[in-house]
Amino acid sequence: MTSPINLLFQDSFLRQHMMGPNALLIARELTRDLPLKKGMRILDLGCGAGITSLFLAHQFDATIYAVDLWISSTDNWQRFKQFGMEDRIIPLNLDAHELPFAEGYFDAVISIDAYQYFGHKPGYLETHLAPLVKPGGLIAVTVPGLQRPLVNGQPPEEMLPWWQEGMYFFTSDWWKTLWEASGAVSIETCREMDCCKQAWDEWLLCDSNPYAVKDRDMMAVENGQYFNLVQIVGKVN
Repeated sequence: MTSPINLLFQDSFLRQHMMGPNALLIARELTRDLPLKKGMRILDLGCGAGITSLFLAHQFDATIYAVDLWISSTDNWQRFKQFGMEDRIIPLNLDAHELPFAEGYFDAVISIDAYQYFGHKPGYLETHLAPLVKPGGLIAVTVPGLQRPLVNGQPPEEMLPWWQEGMYFFTSDWWKTLWEASGAVSIETCREMDCCKQAWDEWLLCDSNPYAVKDRDMMAVENGQYFNLVQIVGKVN
């Protein structure tokens, strides 16, 4: 009998549940060298439709708190049960600024293609997130970013038709400076990810998702010139 977890790696399932560049592909690269272990409590912050939570629970046999503001916790719960993961993943609808967990509760925080929306503001890391992680625990984040800083804060002219308020795209150096200024973590990794092109390409294949279809013209014009994916990992002080 085929294991239910195999469904997670099927293109048809992924294309139905992606909400941006392939989060499963990103999660595999992000966690490749992280010392995540069985029995850990991991916060998956901005989990979307729970693809990353399913991956983390399966890969590391950890307890995952799957937190998202917009996706129904009931919908995610049904998905987790479909995979037989209901005893390892706890779905929650929460705002990233109002996380009701005890200080030092988590061994690690993972956030994939979500942190840019709330973590770009100075003070967030040290006030809202790092206190929830035990000293020596990890915060590992991936965000869409830029290969080079914007000139005078303005996007390239050819990208203007697609540039919107709320596109918090910054360089890896920008994120490193922000995290270093917080004093909350010691940075272990800050780099451009290898899977950027593939993750975007697989997102653009999601024919039934209007946002993916809309992004096709933008990415055709971008053509590998400006965007990247930034990975940043910090150990909590």
